[in-house]
This record gives sequence, structure tokens and C-alpha cells, in this order.
Amino acid sequence: MKYTQNERINQVKESSLIIGVDIAKAEHVARAQDFRGVEFSKPITFENTRKGFKKFLSWLEVIKQEQAKEEVLVGMEPTGQYWLTLAQFLKQTGIQTILVNPNHVKKSKELDDNSPTKNDIKDAKVIAQLVKDGRYSVPNIPTGIYAELRNGMNLRDRLTDDLRRVKGRVDNWLDRYFPEFSTVFKNWDGKAALLTLKKFPLPKEILGHSEEEIVSCWKQEVNRAVGKKRAKKLKEAAQNSTGLTEGEIMARQELKTLLSQYDALIEELEQVLVQIENILKEIPGAEEMMSIPGVGMVTVAGFLAEVGDLSNYQHPNQIKKLAGLNLKENSSGKHKGETKITKRGRPRLRGLLYRCVIPLVAKNPEFKLLHDYYTTRPENPLKKKQSLVALACRLIRVLFALGTKKTPYNGRMMLKNSSLNLLQDAA
Repeated sequence: MKYTQNERINQVKESSLIIGVDIAKAEHVARAQDFRGVEFSKPITFENTRKGFKKFLSWLEVIKQEQAKEEVLVGMEPTGQYWLTLAQFLKQTGIQTILVNPNHVKKSKELDDNSPTKNDIKDAKVIAQLVKDGRYSVPNIPTGIYAELRNGMNLRDRLTDDLRRVKGRVDNWLDRYFPEFSTVFKNWDGKAALLTLKKFPLPKEILGHSEEEIVSCWKQEVNRAVGKKRAKKLKEAAQNSTGLTEGEIMARQELKTLLSQYDALIEELEQVLVQIENILKEIPGAEEMMSIPGVGMVTVAGFLAEVGDLSNYQHPNQIKKLAGLNLKENSSGKHKGETKITKRGRPRLRGLLYRCVIPLVAKNPEFKLLHDYYTTRPENPLKKKQSLVALACRLIRVLFALGTKKTPYNGRMMLKNSSLNLLQDAA
């Protein structure tokens, strides 16, 4: 993976044929030029199908032969999911695919004609020009086990979102038909609470059973923490309930459907997590990354799903930039603006790291020590949120070191490498 601007520019040679492709759902548009910006042939429109890809490949091969070019660079915007199939096809044929930032395309499209006009043919040329100037990135398309891991984590996230929605709908149902349920059970997804909702969903059904019958139902799956005292409290809540009493037949069916969806999602989520855990066992360094106190399997899996193979990176700062945690500053003359993170790159990776750091400063002694230092140091103390962002960057470096060197976590070594005189405090 090329890192600096100069290295990317040097990849574009006199012998390079540069192709800019404007991606769409059904049809793509491509334009060809050389390293100076001289355009070849007419633009081509081709379908997002194998037949269309072969047409595109034949077109660029003809130009490559006519212009005596040795290598081809195909640049495109990462438009939704539509670019992935073309990128895979080109990779299989040995052609390098590179990506340009959509923001760069939007901001530079007026340079040639001083017009804000937007169309597919114009955008394809702008993309090719950005590639010529080295303003591109090499996509990290996962393959093999890393592709399995990314798909698995994407599925896990979708199931989690679906589960959250179902939980919200059950909460909505309880607010309408049995708002007092939360005074008896803290959480409705506990074993006894779920049994209650499945067996006696409405207050009048609870009143139709004795305390002994309710306890007997609970004891089928719950061995402790429920008894006559809880059953009596449940009956009192049902007796004084202000819940709706109209439309109860379909209300019962609604809750039954929601609980069925909840059970199915829980089962599917457990199966996916087992498969993800098995995949992680095959990735070198993953076990060592999970040796950090406070970092679990889901965090490491999510990190590797977004980052991919760590051997593709020369330095952890590349991952920091990928997560959008690198700093930006707006300054001019004597004015020095506030420094913030760019928030460019992968928001899912950035959010994962930030959510992981919050429990780390509570459970991990070394991260807690660093957090206290950052927020209380005499010079340039950080706000708590700024400290968490700094520790997210620290976590990237630690994960990168453990994953590449395949060594378990050593808290004292982490503090030693922090260039801070904190080892004495940690002793």
C-alpha cells in the first residue's frame, strides 16, 4: 500500500494508461488519458454486467495497444456497493483499481470548464485527472478469511440493529397494554419476564391465574430469584394496570409475533458470533490482540473486519487515517484555529474504537492511568472526550503492535513506549 503523495504520483508514469470510471447502478461511463492529461478515444458507456465488463476491457486493451502503454490504472469513486463487482472483475484480470474521494471530485470538477455542471461523462474525466495527480487511494478489498470476517461482522451488525428495533416495539407494546410491567421486572427480556409475556401477556390473563400457578410456570425455566413474592407483586400490578383494554385479540397476536422475532434474532446472532469466533482463531495475531484487558472478541473482529490484513500497512498511522482520527487545523496568519479530528475514512471503525475506549479507561489500569494523566497534566490538559480520542489512537498502535508481532499484551511495556514518565506511578 503506497503511503505518501510522492509515492502515489510516481506510480503514474509515461507508460501508464489512466482510466476514469463514473460508477452508477446500471451503467458506468469511462474515459482514458495519459499522465499529462491528453485524452484518448471517445468515452464509453458499459453495463454493470459481465458482458459490459468485457466490453470495457476490450475498449481499454485497444487503447493500450494503440498508445503503446504498459500498465493500466483504473480510478473510480466508491459509489455505494456498485463499484465492488467491477473492482473484483478488474482484479481477476490483473488490472489495478484505485479509488478517488467523492469530495475531491465534487470540488475539482470546475477546474477545466469553470462550470458547476455535473454529468457522468464529465465526472469520469475529473476522476482520471485526480488519478493523474496522485490524489487517490488503493482500496483495501478483503479477500479470503478477511472477506469472511467482514461479511460476518456486517451480518452481526444488521442482526443487532434488527434486534434493537424489535426490542423497541416490545417496549412500545408494554407502554400501551401493560405499562406497570416494568415495576415488577427491571428488564422484559429476562427469563421470568419473557415467560410471563408468552404465557400471560395481558393483565386480565394474569388475574385469571393464582400466584401458585404463575410461580409454577416460572419454575419450568427459572430456578431462583422468582417466587410468590414476585407473583403477588405481578398480580397487584395487573390489578391496578391502566393499560388499554380494546383490541386485545390482535394485541396478543402482535406481542406473540414480536417475541417470535426476538427469539429468532437471538438464535441467529448467537450462531453468527460462534462462526466469527471460529474465523478469528485462524487469523494470526488475533488471540494476542484479545489479551488486552477490556478488549473482547467483538472489538477485535470488528477492527480486523474494517482494517483487513495488518501486513498491508507500513505504520499504524495509516489505520489512524483510515478511521478518520487524524487531526486537522484551520489557521491563517496570526489566527490559529481549533484542532479537530477529520472524521474522514471509515465511521464504523472510528465508532468501534471510541466505544471500546470508554470501558477501557474504567477496567484497564494502563489506559486509566493515561486518561488521568491526559486530563490532569499541568500543560495542555485535555477534555475527557479529547482524551478518549487520543486513547483510541493509542489503542490502534497497541492493536497493530500485538497483531503484527504476535505477542501478548504487556501493560508496563505499553506505558514505557508512551514516552511518558508514568511507570513510577503505575508501580
